Amino acid sequence: MNCSISGEVPEEPVVSTKSGLLYEKRLIERHISDYGKCPVTGEVLTMDDIVPVKTGKIVKPRSLTAASIPGMLGMFQNEWDALMLSNFALEQQLHTARQELSHALYQHDAACRVIVRLKKERDEARSLLAQAERQAPLPASVATANVSALSNGKRAAESEDMGPGGKRMRPGVSDSIIAELTECNAALSQQRKKRQIPPTLAPIDALERYTQLSSHPLHKTNKPGITSIDINLSKDIVATGGVDSSAVLFDRTSGEILSTLNGHSKKVTSVKFVAQNDVFLSGSADKTVRIWQGSEDGKYDCRHILKDHTAEVQAVTVHATNNYFVTASLDTTWCFYDLSSGLCLTQVEDPSNSMGYTSAAFHPDGLILGTGTTGATVRIWDVKSRGNVANFDGHTGAVTAISFSENGYFLATAAHDGVKLWDLRKLKNFRSFELYDQDTPTNSVDFDHSGSYLAIAGSDIRVYQVGSVKAEWNCIKTLPDLSGTGKATCVKFGTDAKYLAVGSMDRNLRIFGLPEGDDASTES
Repeated sequence: MNCSISGEVPEEPVVSTKSGLLYEKRLIERHISDYGKCPVTGEVLTMDDIVPVKTGKIVKPRSLTAASIPGMLGMFQNEWDALMLSNFALEQQLHTARQELSHALYQHDAACRVIVRLKKERDEARSLLAQAERQAPLPASVATANVSALSNGKRAAESEDMGPGGKRMRPGVSDSIIAELTECNAALSQQRKKRQIPPTLAPIDALERYTQLSSHPLHKTNKPGITSIDINLSKDIVATGGVDSSAVLFDRTSGEILSTLNGHSKKVTSVKFVAQNDVFLSGSADKTVRIWQGSEDGKYDCRHILKDHTAEVQAVTVHATNNYFVTASLDTTWCFYDLSSGLCLTQVEDPSNSMGYTSAAFHPDGLILGTGTTGATVRIWDVKSRGNVANFDGHTGAVTAISFSENGYFLATAAHDGVKLWDLRKLKNFRSFELYDQDTPTNSVDFDHSGSYLAIAGSDIRVYQVGSVKAEWNCIKTLPDLSGTGKATCVKFGTDAKYLAVGSMDRNLRIFGLPEGDDASTES
C-alpha cells in the first residue's frame, strides 16, 4: 500500500483512526503540526488519532524509468537537458552582471573626472579670492566700469583689478617687506664675509676627469627638448622643464622620476625650487606661472596659477628670503610676487624700454635684480625702489642667461655672441668668451654655490675656474654634447660641484661627474 500524501511505499506506515487512510509517519506529523487536519478529508486530526502499522521489512520496488535501458537513457537525457538549461540561465546572469559592472565603472570614471575638474576650479577660485582680499579697494569710477562690463555680459574678473587707464592695480611693496629684504641683505652680507670655500668642494683635478655618468629620458619623444634645469641641493633632486609642456622632478640618487607636473599648455621655459616648505615654481610660454606644493607622498599639487603677464614668461627667480619671487616676460615687464599668497605685489614696466625680458636672477644678497633682454642689454634693478640703476651693453642678440657669483662681485651673461663677465663694483665688462661660431648661441651660464667654478653651455659644455678681474679664468674641462643635437640648452652644478646636470634639445637629462672608483681615489 502507498502513502496517501507521497504516493510512495511508506517506510514507517501509520493509519488514521478517523479516515482509515495510510500515511508516511514523518509526512503526516509535519502536516498535522502545520495545519491540524487530515490532508485528504480535511477533518480535524491530532497525533492521538494516528496509529502505527506494524509491517515486515519493505523492499522498495524499482521505479519504471530505471527498470530498462531506454528508461534510463530517457532519465539521463532529461537530467542533461535540465543541466543545459541551468547553464544557459547562469551565462545570461553573468552577461547581465558584466554589463552592470561596466556601467558602474564608467560612472565611477566620469565621477572622478568631474571631481578633478571641480578641484581645479576650486583651487583657481581660491587663488582669485586670495588676490581680491589683498588688493586695495577700487575707486568708484572703476566700480561703475565693472557694473557696465557685467551688464554687457563680460566677466567681472577681467576688470575687477583694473585701475584708471586700463592698468591693473597692485598693492605695492610695503615698508615691512622692504625692511625684511634689507634685514636679509645685511645678514647674508655679514655671513659672506666669513664664508670660506668648503673642504668638500670638488677639486680641479676631479673636474678635469668628469665624464657622463648617466642619461635619463624624462620627457616625451614627440616633443623632445629640455629648456631649463634647477637642483634642490639639500635633497639632490633635479627639476627639468621641457618643450612637451611638463616639468619633471628626478631623484638623482635613486635614478627615479618622483613626479611629472602637467598643466601648462606650452613649453616650460623656467623651473625653480624654493629652499623651504617643499614649493616648486614653473614658468611657461603659455604666459602663466604655476606654484606647486609638495606633499608627504611625494606628489605635487598646483596651488596657484598666475596670469599677470601678457606674453611668454621667460624666467623665474626666487629671493633669498624664500618668501618672494620674480618673473620676467617678453611683455617688457617683471613681476614681484608674495610666495605664500601668489599675489603680484608690483609689476614693473619701464616706459623707455621696449625690449622683452629673456632671463632674470637675484643677486645673492637679494637687493639687486638682473634681467636680460631681447635687445642684447642687461638691466640691473634696485629691488627696493624698483628702479633701473645700471645697464650693461655689448652683447649681440638676446641675453639668454645670467648668473651672479656667490661673492656678489661678478655677473656672467650669455648671448648669441658668447659670454661676458661684469665687475659689479665698477659696473664694467672685464672679460669676454667668444666660444662658438656666429651661428651657435651660448644658452646657459651657472656659477657653482661656492663661486669657484663657472659652467657654460652651447654646442658643448665648458667649465672654467673662477679667477678675478686681472687673473685668468682657465678652462678646466670641455664636455661634448652627447645628445647629437649640437645644442646644450641648460647646465647646473650639483652639491659641492660633485656633478653637472645638463639638458639638451633631446629628451634626456645627462649627469656628468666622476665614476665611483675615481671619486674614492680623489677623496683618499
